[in-house]
Amino acid sequence: MNAEQLITNFPLVTKLIKLEEVSWFNPNITTLDVALPYVGLTSLDVADASARLQRFAPYLSLAFPETAVTKGIIESEIETIPAMKSALESRYNQEITGQLLLKKDSHLPISGSIKARGGIYEVLTHAEKLAIAAGMLTTADNYQKLFSEEMRQFFSQFSIAVGSTGNLGMSIGIMSAKIGFKVSVHMSADARQWKKDKLRSHGVIVHEYEQDYGVAVEQGRKAAESDPSCFFIDDENSRTLFLGYSVAGERLKAQFAGADIKVDAEHPLFVYLPCGVGGGPGGVAFGLKLAFGDNVHCIFAEPTHSPCMLLGVHTGLHDNIAVQDLGIDNITAADGLAVGRASGFVGRAMERMLDGYITLHDQHMYDLLGLLDNTQGIRLEPSALAGMPGPAQVSADTAYQARMGFTADRMANATHLVWATGGGMVPEAEMAKYLARATA
Repeated sequence: MNAEQLITNFPLVTKLIKLEEVSWFNPNITTLDVALPYVGLTSLDVADASARLQRFAPYLSLAFPETAVTKGIIESEIETIPAMKSALESRYNQEITGQLLLKKDSHLPISGSIKARGGIYEVLTHAEKLAIAAGMLTTADNYQKLFSEEMRQFFSQFSIAVGSTGNLGMSIGIMSAKIGFKVSVHMSADARQWKKDKLRSHGVIVHEYEQDYGVAVEQGRKAAESDPSCFFIDDENSRTLFLGYSVAGERLKAQFAGADIKVDAEHPLFVYLPCGVGGGPGGVAFGLKLAFGDNVHCIFAEPTHSPCMLLGVHTGLHDNIAVQDLGIDNITAADGLAVGRASGFVGRAMERMLDGYITLHDQHMYDLLGLLDNTQGIRLEPSALAGMPGPAQVSADTAYQARMGFTADRMANATHLVWATGGGMVPEAEMAKYLARATA
């Protein structure tokens, strides 16, 4: 199907080509029981991932002392942001019904982003598999034994490779180097210099490319294929990464219970997730659906220059189309979201579970970054603000609300959770540059 046919069949594509900000609420969303078989994973798989992270917790608390306070469990806080809510209502001239919260994956330990969930989990899964196969570990052991020179020497026989725009490379690079693997991160042109520098300071080999994310991934895959001891972590298709992210659902449910935040048919939960290739937000959304069922509503947010998941799901072409096919350049300040072709696995698995998609301009992200700093004193990287317009758009879209049966009373009881995906480790000088770009 050429561009002309796409525009005829899907008029929204015209707006994408023009780099306009859009919102699209999915008419094909269905119930969890209908959608679940398309994922190919179940709650048992998520429980297995959760148990594995519990086994590794004693090791992580030793290897990364900043996790000792949570006993080796890598988790982020939720924070109510009422001043930001008021500022958004003024900015968009739209009341946001219900309460507004921020999920601060931006401040996760080790790598300061959502990628600390999936990336670290996949490295640990691979390490466990190798150590058990070599007779050096059993699942009944205290995994603190992994924090030893003997185990580091064992893991140094093996290597790990990954392609990344930045944050996934950070989490995999830092974790792999700490446990003892040789690790190479293949980084695209849009990756921030400070992230490359931080990786190198941990002993990670960083390969730089002048092309985008897709080229970096392909080069990483090729390098791994030529080395039988090398394990390639595939952000586009990894179910292990996906499961690492999905554990967020049960943990958020526990946090909400502790904060007495209700989620049910009368108290809907809306979650806004920045989206690049799709693994992180897809995994989190899957976990949220398992935790809250049909009472949680997930919306993905992308830059206007990189709307790959919206394009793939809306047209049904998934990874058979890239934004570049339509002349969209895939160049954005939101480096973690600078992806031209979405994960076909995530798009096909999750398309029936996702309520909607929004896109926004780079300047819009910078302005929201400044607004959050001014109102709440919270500093994020640009991509982490991608979901912030979502609560106003959901509150304004009466057609979506009517189709989903969201009455005025239900919307008044709603919880809006913006998932802050990164920014906690941005150097001060770099953050000052971000803030200087904010104009409102």
